[in-house]
Amino acid sequence: MPLYIIATPLGNLSDMSPRAIETIKAAPVIAAEDTRSARRLMTAFNIPADGKQILSYGEHNEAGMAPKLADMLTRGIDVAVVSEGGTPLVSDPGYRLLRAAIDAGVSVIPIPGGCAAIAALSASGLPVHGFIFRGFLPKKPGARRRILDSLKDREETLIFYESPQRVPKVLPEFVEIFGADRPACLARELTKIHETFVRMNLSDLAAFVEKQPPRGECTLLVSGIVRERYQHDSDEHGEE
Repeated sequence: MPLYIIATPLGNLSDMSPRAIETIKAAPVIAAEDTRSARRLMTAFNIPADGKQILSYGEHNEAGMAPKLADMLTRGIDVAVVSEGGTPLVSDPGYRLLRAAIDAGVSVIPIPGGCAAIAALSASGLPVHGFIFRGFLPKKPGARRRILDSLKDREETLIFYESPQRVPKVLPEFVEIFGADRPACLARELTKIHETFVRMNLSDLAAFVEKQPPRGECTLLVSGIVRERYQHDSDEHGEE
């Protein structure tokens, strides 16, 4: 009766793992953020839908569906969670079901795969020794600014998801709070035909997207603050 958390391709179907395909084939219940996308994915990999329940599970019905799916799990029915693309729960629905499954003593098995935040970070050109993933920022300016203010002095690379329509609106706030010269990267349409990485400081990036508004799914990355190091490498190794 496991709950499977299955990562699916961001766009390029070649990124689908054999393990993900076999798990979806075997699971009698698929909890999908978008049932149409789930059915298209299954068709692409010749996964029969007959005999399966493909249930809608998203922000609009998560509160009601989580206990129903948890009840299925406790009755011995395997459930697989898939998002529209990428890893479920990472700025996608699934957390309520995960907690319900854990509280009920159900095994939770992740099937790793696509994740826009990690894919963008790996090719951003920004430091990868530490990072903070914040997902989608609040729409209200006050709440958004409070979060950005809390991050301005962090040393880790910062990762955000954002809609293409809002990127030109939030970047001027980034410039104001993080500074014009802070290195940044805009990654869009990851793994798809029009995959693009724009690597500039925040001021230049804000000017760039004002002239060329982005299209498609966007990931924004901002370098953490760089502090002057006062200690030598020997200190890191515990030498006196």
